[in-house]
Amino acid sequence: MIGVFLDTETNGLNSQIHKILEIAFKIVDLTNGEFKEEFQTLIAQPIEAWEKSDQESLRINGFTWNEVSKGKTSRHVSQTIIDIFTRHGIRRKKAVFICQNPSFDRVFFSQLIDPDTQELLSWPYHWLDLASMYWALSMNKAKLKMGPLPWETGFSKDLIAQQYALPGEEKPHRAMNGVRHLLLCYQAVVGFPNQPK
Repeated sequence: MIGVFLDTETNGLNSQIHKILEIAFKIVDLTNGEFKEEFQTLIAQPIEAWEKSDQESLRINGFTWNEVSKGKTSRHVSQTIIDIFTRHGIRRKKAVFICQNPSFDRVFFSQLIDPDTQELLSWPYHWLDLASMYWALSMNKAKLKMGPLPWETGFSKDLIAQQYALPGEEKPHRAMNGVRHLLLCYQAVVGFPNQPK
């Protein structure tokens, strides 16, 4: 099974108004942790879309118009992603997406590659989230009186990292920073069953 650890950065939270500015992912074998490939790029947006930016979102990710205006076109990025996924056999029953916030990332990802095309390519429809993994494991530990309940620790990615004595995500919030931190947390929380010692 292959995991596509994915993160996006946008100029706001409303996918009806705002646009994806950056995408990054790492493709990893979930049985042994073997790294397959990574991808990261900025996506150019028209000035009209940039002018609708939510300033708080830009404060968090630190993007400027100068950076975004030099990004790749959506068409170029979508074709590159299709080529990479095809090369690695990213298909249903053989791969899953793993994100910190899949409901957010998936809708903005679909600005690049629409749902009909994803369906045509038989891409995975399972978008898994780290918080739910942590929640389930914490609940089981709490039932056995071996740890706190998940809402007692919090379950944001940085708070999950704290529970495992891991560093927080690098700032500013950029997509590849998010992917690296997600993968680090996943390895601590879930792990790879056949990873060499």
